[in-house]
Amino acid sequence: MGRRGKKAVFGGVFVFPGGKVDAADRSVGVASDLAPELLTRISKDQRRARAFSVAAVRETFEETGLLLAGPADIGSTRHETWLDFAARGIAPDLAKLGYVGHAITPSKRKARFNARFFFAWAEHMSGELGGSGELADLDFFPLHEALKLPLVDVTEFMLLEIQRRNKEKLRPRETYPFFSYRTESPYIRYS
Repeated sequence: MGRRGKKAVFGGVFVFPGGKVDAADRSVGVASDLAPELLTRISKDQRRARAFSVAAVRETFEETGLLLAGPADIGSTRHETWLDFAARGIAPDLAKLGYVGHAITPSKRKARFNARFFFAWAEHMSGELGGSGELADLDFFPLHEALKLPLVDVTEFMLLEIQRRNKEKLRPRETYPFFSYRTESPYIRYS
């Protein structure tokens, strides 16, 4: 996790690396794919589901300097980050991602997101913790310490979900959380 800049959306709070799906995320080759049950869980459109997870790998690398990748051909691209992967002879290793849940901010909020949250084990990552500078105070935090950091409600919820799931050894589940808002109050359902 890292702290967002004071002038950024969610300024001054700790967040996970992340961002929007770029067009190039829909077409890069991967070293391994997400588990089939996760692809269908994330979206009925498997290409869209895969793009969310590929974007998570790319954004993590851009914002933290950490790679979740294995040897593979990324294919043809002009995207700067994916060119870096290609030069290293690596591609996203999606089989090492687990799924946490889905969240959408209220339509009346200025800063909106429609996000999927993933996790990966630190030992599956390579690279040097640093990144683009978009996030400050980057570090791996034990869950109990992360929950004491300044957080937005959805980040806190996803950390608590990981804590709950940890008791299940983070095995795939039948239902996953969808975090949204109704009349500006958090609304959570499992499906």
